[in-house]
Amino acid sequence: MAQEDKERWNEKYQNNEIPDEPIKLVRDYASLATGKQALDIACGMGRHSKYLASLGFEVDALDISSVALAQLKNIPNIHTIEVDFDTYTLPKEKYDLIVCTYFLERKLFPQMIDALKPNGLILMETFLYHPDNERIPSNPVFLLNEGELEATFDEKCELLHIPEFWDEDYLGYKTMKTSMVARKKSGGMTDEDFWA
Repeated sequence: MAQEDKERWNEKYQNNEIPDEPIKLVRDYASLATGKQALDIACGMGRHSKYLASLGFEVDALDISSVALAQLKNIPNIHTIEVDFDTYTLPKEKYDLIVCTYFLERKLFPQMIDALKPNGLILMETFLYHPDNERIPSNPVFLLNEGELEATFDEKCELLHIPEFWDEDYLGYKTMKTSMVARKKSGGMTDEDFWA
């Protein structure tokens, strides 16, 4: 499966129409991070990695596509890592900021929280299921359900921003999206920790 994914994404990025500008969510909230270690999950052609590097972040840019990662070689402060997200495990408590846009792998959700330092930020935006979406992925598992991010991240993170909204994708199709700004709770001692 991973090899098929890699070939499919390599082909997509060779004929890319992908926007190069960072999305509004990243422009508006990246500066809230309290440190400079950042992770860009499924970075693609690297629009967010490049933007974060321009702000002074050290960025680990992860993707399965060698074609996409080649676009980021030799850019200062960007460290490309070719990964298969089916098998890759994020390092624990390394990052002040994690960006994940238009890539949905639910089993990464707990890893994303664990990969943040206390008070670290997750910036996430992707597509949401709605019957009126004009373009839908071939596999519905790639769509979030209404309220899913909140239900998943609320316990261990403070949710600063979590709208669900209509938008046009880069091909002009009207789609429902959701975005999230979540700050990892600093993890003060609980009663359970005290009695453990």
